[in-house]
Amino acid sequence: MEKQWHPDPEPIETNDQATIWVGTAAWAIALVALLIFQPAPEHQWWVWTCVAGIVGGLFGIWFVRRFRRS
Repeated sequence: MEKQWHPDPEPIETNDQATIWVGTAAWAIALVALLIFQPAPEHQWWVWTCVAGIVGGLFGIWFVRRFRRS
């Protein structure tokens, strides 16, 4: 049985900035929670994971805005 060729579907338009902002806000909320309820010493890396998520999100916002201007 031979497979029939179908054209690729059109890409879905999404709001990339809103998606990145929601993810960055989630990391920020997690960071605030961890700063209020201090994790055990062996889990201090959780705080830095949240910081990295926030920094990555801010970089993503900058990148998407720069990419859209081009």
